[in-house]
This record gives sequence, C-alpha cells and structure tokens, in this order.
Amino acid sequence: MDQRAVVTAGTGGIGLETARGLAAAGYAVTVVGRDTERGAGAIERIAEVATGAEPRFVAADLASLDNVRALAARLAAQGPLNVLVNNVGAMFTDRQQTVDGIEASFAVNHLSPYLLTELLLESLRAAAPSRIVNVSSGAVRVAKPTFDAVEPPGGYYGFHWYGRAKLANLAYTLDLAGRLRGTGISVFAADPGGAATEMTNGTMRSPKIVSPGLRLLWPLVRRTFERSTSGPASVAALPSILAATDASLDGQTGLLIGPQARPVPPIRKSTTKDMANDVLRLSRQLAPLTAA
Repeated sequence: MDQRAVVTAGTGGIGLETARGLAAAGYAVTVVGRDTERGAGAIERIAEVATGAEPRFVAADLASLDNVRALAARLAAQGPLNVLVNNVGAMFTDRQQTVDGIEASFAVNHLSPYLLTELLLESLRAAAPSRIVNVSSGAVRVAKPTFDAVEPPGGYYGFHWYGRAKLANLAYTLDLAGRLRGTGISVFAADPGGAATEMTNGTMRSPKIVSPGLRLLWPLVRRTFERSTSGPASVAALPSILAATDASLDGQTGLLIGPQARPVPPIRKSTTKDMANDVLRLSRQLAPLTAA
C-alpha cells in the first residue's frame, strides 16, 4: 500500500514544492487548497515527478473551522495517514475576521493546523511510524508571547500578528511532540526561511504590516524583507521535505528544522510550559473538535 501524505496550501509556492518533494519520494500526495483550477494545475506539476500513486486535490477553505472539520473527516475516511504537512500560512495588511468571527491571522496560521492535526491523530496512529510537520516562521522572534486572548493588546500590525500566530503554533507543536512521545507519531516544526511567494510579494511590500517604530525605518525594513524572501520556493521547501521524509530523523521528535535543512534550537519563549498551556486553552476554546 502506498504511503499517504497530505500537504495543506499545496497548490502553489512552498506547499507545492513540498508536495512535489514528497511525491518524488514515493508518497501518494493529497494537496489541499481553495481554488479547484489552481488545484488542477498543481496536480499536473506534482504528477511530473511522482514515483508512487497519482496525486489528488481536495478543495477546502482552511479559514473556516467547519471546512477544516469536514476536510479532516474526508481525509480520515481514506485510511491511515503517514505524513501531515500543515503548510498553510497567511499574512494580512489589515485586520480581518473569519466566518467564525475569529481574527484571521490567528485562525489560519494556528487554529486551522491545530484543529486538523487533532482530528487526524487517529489516522496518523494507524500508520505509525508517521510524522506531523508544522511550518513555522522566523517572524516568531518579533511576536508578543501572550495568549490570554486571541488578539494581543495594541494596534494591528500584520507581520507581528502573523509571527504571534506562528509562535502559538510552534509552542503547540513542541508540546504535542512531548504528549505523543512513544506513540509512533513524530512531530516536527520546519522554518522555510523565506521565498518569493504570493504572500511575500503582496503583503510584505506594505509598511502597514509593521509597528509604527519600524515604519520610520521602512526603506531598511523593506530591503531586509526583500533579501530574506528572494529565494526560490523549491529551496524553502527543503526543511519540510526533510522533516517529513529523512531517515536520519526516525525515532526523533520535537525538533525544529531550520532554513538550512538541519535541526536548530527553537526560540526559548516557544518552549515554556506556561505558554503551551495558554495556547492549548485558547485553541480548545476557539476550535473545539466538534462544532457547537
């Protein structure tokens, strides 16, 4: 039986390159995205390198928690799952809310992968040894490490709020690795470093995404962003591909794979038990496993 892998936001950018890497390694890859036309194009690109079963596309809006629940049910019905790559990520210039009434950056970058992961744990256990890979970001360094509520105090600055959501997900990832130790499910975070994608070529060109102090230095900040996101998506996908497939990681868990595709220490604030508890409490409150 083919080993199954799922890659969210897999119709373009880093997600598509991750899916191609997994398909080339022999996995039967399912990519998740919102747009069926983009999905069809992605399947063609993945099929070019696939050495296993034909790739599949599943349409889902990962900003909707009900869509995530329906997606999880559909994926679970297909049987054991060997690899789950939560690649989804989004940054917004202005504050937005999802259909669930939740701030969009936190919902898409953390609650969506959190909920999908929790709902697919039984499928991953059934395929053990299996792996979960949650895509992180260097933006966690600028994040406020407070999770008493879904939104931090102060104004909305897209890059900082994106980093905070990714920090929540990194804390969840490391905590989940500890909770699943010994079950046969390995859990990794992967920091792609940055690449020229639709997100980085869009929102990261606006000074609105950073705090007022950094706006005063916007020409310098913008050049820094441009340098860090100028590489190809195929290179940025390597940490995720390694975390999902590399035999050197067999039996290991709780590692952050850095932009050079090797383990690096996670930022210290992501490793505290208090933060993990706050993130879990908030996640369970906002994204229950079953709809109300």
